[in-house]
Amino acid sequence: MSERDVGHRPGWDPAAYIEKEVAAIRARVGKGKLICGLSGGVDSAVAAALVQRAVGEQLTSIFVDNGLLRKGEAAYVRETFGARLGMNLVCVDAQDRFLTRLAGITHPEEKRKIIGEEFIRVFEEEAGKLGGLDYLVQGTIFPDIMESGAGPGARLVKSHHNVGGLPENMKLKLLEPLRELYKEEVRQVGAKLGLPDELLWRHPFPGPGLAVRIIGEITKEGLSLLREADAIVVEEIKRAGLYREIWQAFAVLPGLHSVGVTEEGRTYTHTVGIRAVVSKDALSADWARLPQDLLATISSRITREVPGVNRVVYDITPKPPATIEWE
Repeated sequence: MSERDVGHRPGWDPAAYIEKEVAAIRARVGKGKLICGLSGGVDSAVAAALVQRAVGEQLTSIFVDNGLLRKGEAAYVRETFGARLGMNLVCVDAQDRFLTRLAGITHPEEKRKIIGEEFIRVFEEEAGKLGGLDYLVQGTIFPDIMESGAGPGARLVKSHHNVGGLPENMKLKLLEPLRELYKEEVRQVGAKLGLPDELLWRHPFPGPGLAVRIIGEITKEGLSLLREADAIVVEEIKRAGLYREIWQAFAVLPGLHSVGVTEEGRTYTHTVGIRAVVSKDALSADWARLPQDLLATISSRITREVPGVNRVVYDITPKPPATIEWE
């Protein structure tokens, strides 16, 4: 199926897609047991809900806290998917093992491959604890495949951790029920499955998490700083009523220090970059023309509330030539 065919099919019906995929999943899986890598994002949530519709209690969803998540993400996942949606959820704290493996790593492709492999190893270990598991469900969507150079006529832009980052010697078989869909179609499927709007309209978050929003080496200090700055960006965009109009908005830690000044005197601390884009499918994007007052509020709050930041810059580069994420 070509890129043109997917997402541009006249009369495409999410209900019919669900019916077709449910039948296909049941036929393929039979009585097998599955785990789903649940990140808290739209794609993995819809994949989990679709597979749960097909096989019910045969599915266990696993959320891995890899230490690279947004502020409050672990609590959000437990509340939303466990308490509210009633999914069979296992939460794994794997922060130390991921950060240990990433220590000293600066190249983005190497980061992605390490994270992809480590995710699979955690899933395999949890599968061993649960016993008798056969499949790993992933929320891979069509743009992931295209950017990873795995689709027809596709060229590698960056390896998505769930495509180019997967190890070759996996013990679990992959099940990817959304791999032909664009994000808009994924949201339509999720709505038909009864997932709440609050979840379906969350901005995309990369599988490698904040590892690809920190340029250079990943440290606990950098992660803490970036989480706080990122939370301010999202909070202010929601307060301005612009969250749904924007495809993605987030903070970046570009690894730059610059001179600043406070009442106490000279500073030499971090620069934070802000990225906000509008898009339909993430294969191309334009920078969002945020109101100047909103940008001023975001900048003021970050430099005032996040220790170690004295400068905020706004990224005005479209895709192409840039990518949406910085790494």
